[in-house]
Amino acid sequence: MYSDLLELLSALDGVQQSPRFHPEGDALFHSLQVYELARHATPDRALWAAALLHDVGKAVDSADHAQIGAELLEGMVSPRIVWLVRHHLDLLEAPARTKRRLRGTAALHDLQRVRAWDVGGRKPHASVPQVEEALETLFAKGFETLTAEHCEPAPTTDHEESHF
Repeated sequence: MYSDLLELLSALDGVQQSPRFHPEGDALFHSLQVYELARHATPDRALWAAALLHDVGKAVDSADHAQIGAELLEGMVSPRIVWLVRHHLDLLEAPARTKRRLRGTAALHDLQRVRAWDVGGRKPHASVPQVEEALETLFAKGFETLTAEHCEPAPTTDHEESHF
């Protein structure tokens, strides 16, 4: 799995983003910044992984990158991480509806955190680790517990059933 994730992330190297919204440059540099913000903010490694992987779909198609990224990660990482990647733009595109739908859930709290890190990861001169170092940190901390077979389910959109 390490090599699959490395390949997905490495494909972001050189993928340019709109300078208006992403003055930091390419999607890999941005993703590593978002990962660093998550790593310093929480001990929750699933959030570290979601932060690192949130834009992997941009190597295929920038416009629909959240859905594509989730599809690329499906079966590789936990349903919770896949869900966060798939929905990481919901608070940008439909904030009121998203907040209403997920009110009072851990899923909303996590989406808000990922969104804040996503916005914060846009510094042109930030210090970030190499992609291999970021993955090694995840794996060294027991990344196998974040794989599809070993962890919590994705949240539901039904307020009463959200367990994440």
